[in-house]
Amino acid sequence: MRLAVSTTHETDKARSAQMALIRARDTKPELKVRRAMHAAGLRYRLHAKDLPGRPDLVFRSRRIAVFVHGCFWHQHPDPSCKLARMPKSKLEFWRPKLEGNRQRDLRTRAELEARGWSVLEVWECQSSAGDLEALVKRIKSAPSAASSGRGNDRK
Repeated sequence: MRLAVSTTHETDKARSAQMALIRARDTKPELKVRRAMHAAGLRYRLHAKDLPGRPDLVFRSRRIAVFVHGCFWHQHPDPSCKLARMPKSKLEFWRPKLEGNRQRDLRTRAELEARGWSVLEVWECQSSAGDLEALVKRIKSAPSAASSGRGNDRK
């Protein structure tokens, strides 16, 4: 279910051009995470179309799905995160949009976990070298699906 937000006024051309530059894939935080995983010898698939939410990185042998979230767009719940602030203007547009993103993330996580996948979220503000080392250790310590008897079910 997509949340439709109607706009009744014209959009500023400069704002529209600026917003068009925001990407869903290959963002700077995502590239940082991918480089760290690859440097650690971990191999992954990108944006698996057969999984709910198309996770940014997928470790099929370990059944781990990793989402790299922008703090603003996915409303990082950490109160110390300065990047997740709500805009000060046009709240009637932004609030439902950003809250809808967060609700979609929660539904996607629940669906993946119901299928037996572990879901990890990496937030934009947590993509420092130290945080990524901890993520690498966590993924490396996870048992593979074959050794844990979970099989390699793609759905």
